[in-house]
Formats: sequence, C-alpha cells, structure tokens
Amino acid sequence: MTHSEGPGGHPATPTMLPLFPLRTVAFPGVHLPLHIFEPRYRQLTLDLITEVVPDRLFGVVTIADPTVQEVEDLAHVHPTGCATRLREARRLPDGRFDIVVTGHRRFRLVDIDAETTPYLRGTVEWVDDEHVPDGAEDAASRLADACRVAHRRYCSVAWESDSWRSPPPDTPSETLAYQVISDCLLPLSDRRELLEERHPLRRLRLAYHLLRREAAFVSELGAVPPSQHEADETLLRPNPN
Repeated sequence: MTHSEGPGGHPATPTMLPLFPLRTVAFPGVHLPLHIFEPRYRQLTLDLITEVVPDRLFGVVTIADPTVQEVEDLAHVHPTGCATRLREARRLPDGRFDIVVTGHRRFRLVDIDAETTPYLRGTVEWVDDEHVPDGAEDAASRLADACRVAHRRYCSVAWESDSWRSPPPDTPSETLAYQVISDCLLPLSDRRELLEERHPLRRLRLAYHLLRREAAFVSELGAVPPSQHEADETLLRPNPN
C-alpha cells in the first residue's frame, strides 16, 4: 500500500472526507459538472454550500463494479480518488442541484463510514507526486510541448468546431497531463491509470500516448466526442449522481 507523506517525509495524518461514488474519474485542477438528485447528495450539497463540510471539499471515488447499486465498503470502489472543491452551485425549483467542482488533491481511501451521516464518509490518506530530480526541467519541458501538440492534434480531429483551447501557458507540468486528457473521451481504466501515476514525467508521457492513440481512433472511425472544456463556463452537461 502506498502511503502519502507530510512535511519532512513523515506519514500524513488521515483525513475524513464526505464521499461521492461515481462512474467517472476526477482529476486535480480539472472542473467536473454534476447533476445532484439523490436526497443524500442534496444534503451533501447543502452542507458544502453552508460550509458544514470544511473547505467545501468532498472526495470523488470511482465505482469499481458497474453492477453495484449501493456502495457500502472498500471493495465497491477503486482506492485512489480525488478530493474536489465546490466551485459553483445552482439550485433547481424541485430541490435538485447543478454544480461544478474542481479537482483538488489525490487520496487513497482506507476506510468507509456509511452510518454517521446520510452520505458516505471516508478516511483518506493524501497521495502526492514523487519528487522530480534536479536537472529534469528540460525533459519536463519537452514532454509538456509534446503533450500540447498531441492535444491540438486530438482536438482538431475530434471536434467539429474550433471552440476548444489549449491549457494556459503557465499550467504547471504537474497538472498539464490532467488538463489535456480531460478533453479526451477515454475508458475509465485509462483515466484511473493517469490519476494513479505519481511521477509527473511518466504522467505526461502517458497522456501523450493516450492522446495520440485516441486521435488515431477518431481519425479512422470518424467518431466525434463532446467537448469537456466547457465546464469552465457552463453547467449544461452535468454528470448525474
């Protein structure tokens, strides 16, 4: 089991977070729209809005078995998740919510509490990146440039419009892989692999290969996926809970 470390290399103190099991993967630094209709997650949303939940943070974990109707223990979800922070919320007349959250930090789930609150809570250990050795700046820059080229290529063949945009030039190399891959439709297994990769350079390399592979598939099949970057400005395509 991989443990996160706090300052000085000491094991980090476990943290309790509300949990939202979904059939998707949240990435640090990437916006995710959600449509909230279950009563327990309506309550979670209210607790986030009113900051009953500290820092408006909750954890998104990926459901491991598509046949599972009710997540109750660790075996039902993948252990690596992403804490997300509520960014925007719109309450609908019938009590449902459309919200946008932003990925904050990866964690490893070590325990689930299904009794204390209407929604799940989990004990998590934060998972940070491995250290990149001094002198690796040139390699990181080359990989970042290659990822941006692969991202432009993918978007040019996958999208019918030219409304997509590249990540800002000042996007840190640690989060660039998440940014470029968020525009790409991928199997959950690929998204999980990207989230679980702790080395920034290996993560950039993985994103580069995934973008090239998907661009080739789209070119061959002529399939056009929807744009995901529009979550920055709109709540129009939320994922249901």
